[in-house]
Amino acid sequence: SSEDIMTIKQEILDELLKGYSNPEDSMGKGGIFDELQKRLLETVMKAEMGNHLGYEKNSITGNNTGNSRNGKSKRIVKTKSTELELEVPRD
Repeated sequence: SSEDIMTIKQEILDELLKGYSNPEDSMGKGGIFDELQKRLLETVMKAEMGNHLGYEKNSITGNNTGNSRNGKSKRIVKTKSTELELEVPRD
């Protein structure tokens, strides 16, 4: 339902759009929409890695378990509007 959709506070939007003076800056290639997609996807993947491994990054819980974080690699993801280079965590 529409009640379940996260509401983004106006203050956050104002902060994100600070410095953008025209629509091409925000909606064009390399604009804020591309940056938001990239950062949101990377954040979700980091959270999924934490759920998959059962511990958060830099926690000693994963030491010597045989299944731990192993850096990250770059991947290209195609969206409807652009291609994004993401840093993907590895285990």
